Formats: sequence, C-alpha cells, structure tokens
Amino acid sequence: MTGSGANNAVEWLTSVAPDPEACRWEWQRNPLGVALLPAGRLWDVLILPGELGYPTLDVLTRLVDRPGPVLADFGDSRMGFFVPPGTVARWLGTGVRGAGSGTWIVVPHPGRTSGGLRWLIPPDGSGTLTDASLLELAMHEAAASLAAGHGIGGGGGEGGAV
Repeated sequence: MTGSGANNAVEWLTSVAPDPEACRWEWQRNPLGVALLPAGRLWDVLILPGELGYPTLDVLTRLVDRPGPVLADFGDSRMGFFVPPGTVARWLGTGVRGAGSGTWIVVPHPGRTSGGLRWLIPPDGSGTLTDASLLELAMHEAAASLAAGHGIGGGGGEGGAV
C-alpha cells in the first residue's frame, strides 16, 4: 500500500493510540516496527486459529467485495479479523479469542510485514470492518467444509494465521 491510501490507513489506525504522533513517529523511524494499539475504540479483533482462518477468509472474500482488515502472525498460526467495537463482549463462539475494550494488539505499519506480523487485508483508512454476523457465517461454512474433508477454493490455506 502506497500513497494516500497508506496515509489514510495510518491516520485511521493511529487515531486510537494514546499518542497518535508518537505512534506515527515510531513507524516512520522504524518502518519495520510495530505499534501497540488499544482495541475496543474503533474496532475489536477476533482471532481465529489459522487452520480455520484461511478458509474463513476465502469464504468471506466470496461474500463481500472487501472485508475489513485482517492480520496474520508469523507462521500463520493465527489470524485477526477487525470487527466493530463491542463484538468481543458479545461473542459466544468457542476456539476464537478476542481483543476488545481494555486489551491491546500489536499492529505493523499498513502494507508492511513486521516482527512476524503482516496484513493479509490492510486497512484502507475508511473504517471498513468485517460484519461479525457475516464472519460467523463464513466460519461455519469453512468449518463444515473442513469437517467434510473438502478444501475451500482460492488457496492460501495450508497452515493458518494471527
């Protein structure tokens, strides 16, 4: 991501930081660095095991043109889907962790891989998030396909993510 899209994404992400300027400065000073940002203000993050996360993302991208931001961790063992704030407090699914109000997440600069984290779908700066109901439906379809022994089309899926 380059140009104004990256700038918009940086502004959107850093707007939740206690000191947005310090966060921007850290990313500028160390472009491969990460920032610790509070969840629960503009977004929550639902964290899926990678073996479910990649097939879920495949299903989700067939349902919507552009889901909200998605992070993957080093080794693809976990994936983090950015969802509306308050989602984590209401989430009842098992096997899914959440970062909501009162929690912090490590976030790389938009468009860059950093410290073992990378954006699978970087933020676009507009505030687009994944609808939690749609994410749940995609998770169910992905889990059913995995249980039946079928792969989900589109690839990317061996191993997982954040």
